[in-house]
Amino acid sequence: MDNLSDALEKLKLASTDSATDSVESCLDCLLKALSNNNTEASVKIQEMGVLPLLPPLLSPQSSCTPKVANIIAEVAKNEFMRSPCVEAGLIPPLTQLLNSPNQEVLLQTGRALGNICYDSHSLQAQLINMGVIPTLVQLLGIHSHNAALTEMCLIAFGNLAELESSKEQFASTNIAEELVRLFQKQAEHEKKEMIFEVLAPLAENDVIKLQLVEAGLVECLLEVVAQTVDGEREEDIAQLKTASDLIVLLLLGDESMQKLFEGGKGSVFQRVLSWIPSHNHQLQLAGALAIANFARNDGNCIHMVDTGIVQKLLELLDRHVEEGNVTVQHAALSALRNLAIPVVNKSKMLSAGVADVVLRFLQSEMPPVQFKLLGTLRMLIDTQAEAADQLGTNGKLVERLVEWCEAKDHAGVMGESNRLLSALIRHSKSKEVVRTVIQGGGVKHLVTMATSEHMIMQNEALVALGLIAALDLVAAEKDFVGDNLVSVLHKLLSDERSAPEIKYNSMILICAVMGSEPLHKEVQSLAFIDVVSKLRAHENKTVSHQASLTEQRLTAQS
Repeated sequence: MDNLSDALEKLKLASTDSATDSVESCLDCLLKALSNNNTEASVKIQEMGVLPLLPPLLSPQSSCTPKVANIIAEVAKNEFMRSPCVEAGLIPPLTQLLNSPNQEVLLQTGRALGNICYDSHSLQAQLINMGVIPTLVQLLGIHSHNAALTEMCLIAFGNLAELESSKEQFASTNIAEELVRLFQKQAEHEKKEMIFEVLAPLAENDVIKLQLVEAGLVECLLEVVAQTVDGEREEDIAQLKTASDLIVLLLLGDESMQKLFEGGKGSVFQRVLSWIPSHNHQLQLAGALAIANFARNDGNCIHMVDTGIVQKLLELLDRHVEEGNVTVQHAALSALRNLAIPVVNKSKMLSAGVADVVLRFLQSEMPPVQFKLLGTLRMLIDTQAEAADQLGTNGKLVERLVEWCEAKDHAGVMGESNRLLSALIRHSKSKEVVRTVIQGGGVKHLVTMATSEHMIMQNEALVALGLIAALDLVAAEKDFVGDNLVSVLHKLLSDERSAPEIKYNSMILICAVMGSEPLHKEVQSLAFIDVVSKLRAHENKTVSHQASLTEQRLTAQS
């Protein structure tokens, strides 16, 4: 340590008179001390005030520069030394050195900057603002034959790509082409893994998604899948998962997805289809998720249903009723839900037996599966009266829906259960369905749903309650009274924030329940006529007209 102290003193003197030879020997001594005991040597360097002497030594022309950068890289391995490095003004001269033609300078500079900015988003953002991303991408292209420099660039990209502010800069470079070119040359698992770690955060950006697709990344990934699908080694399983997950991620961009779909004729789309009947769970999962992503516009959905994709998904679900792989169940149901959105697909999917297969998962205790199951059924019965009637008179389904309407720990499941309960009534307009829902205890949940913070759910609930009142008021009367329906309607009509549709449907419902004596008495006791008469002046003509009709009804029956 005495040698180190001497070297540091000499360095302080030598740096002032620029004696290169003596500086070099001091730097060698520092590097040796750091390799022996990094922490202790770093403390000494800090105590003796050496860091502020280093910026002038980081000259592009100086032969000392690689060693100085190396010392900074070693020192900055210690978290307590990173702030002092910044305070000593080391970042600007290091950033300038990224333009050096000297590969050793580039390598040590990259290490130094990486270590100083490690785990610091603010410092990484500073580097981004200083324009290091285009410089590093350029370096990767020029020095792709240099393994150490390539690795340094990849580590830097991996850190910087985590920041949202980096994505725009990356998108303005040819990073996609460079990474794909580099990926194609790699044979080692570790190197591919490093590139994957950069690709994943970059591929979250839609512009870069498209660039990666156009650069041919998906073809590379499909090759990885083909090479690893039957592999039993841990690294094969890991690569298969990473490659197939990345393909699914690329399909989340609208433009990249449409480019790969190619009107249903795309080779990538065809390959992904072949994953669904696979015996590999990871490929089944990725295949179903990919179909769900392709099914994000009506044209694609219609084409896929017409070309038999539904049957493949049903067979996949059939295999997982017993095996019970939750992620595969969830993915296949997601795909079916999306495919059921276009009106022309609904009857075709119902004829293919989708509802029957989906109902087999009714006993699932997994909220993600429950959520998708409910969404799929709701999409299927939309405008399909016969299917809504059939499902709405299924006592087991209604019983499960009522149970899930109380799943307070899972807001999504609770919301979807309420919406499906309402949809069964709205689309069937069937007295039998209404009776099944009343007997199953569903009315109270529809009344609660009418107070939802989401206007669309409020409206769906009010329309369903209106149909219940119109189709079987006698059977519903007890529930309507017990669940304070009239009081809820009074609040909705009195609340200035209620949307016009809510006010309109609330008045329709008030008129519908007037045929019940106990409900009629409640309406009178709450002085509804005062609230309704105010609504005659409402700016929405439909609301003001309904207010006039409702006022007449209330006056006539008072």
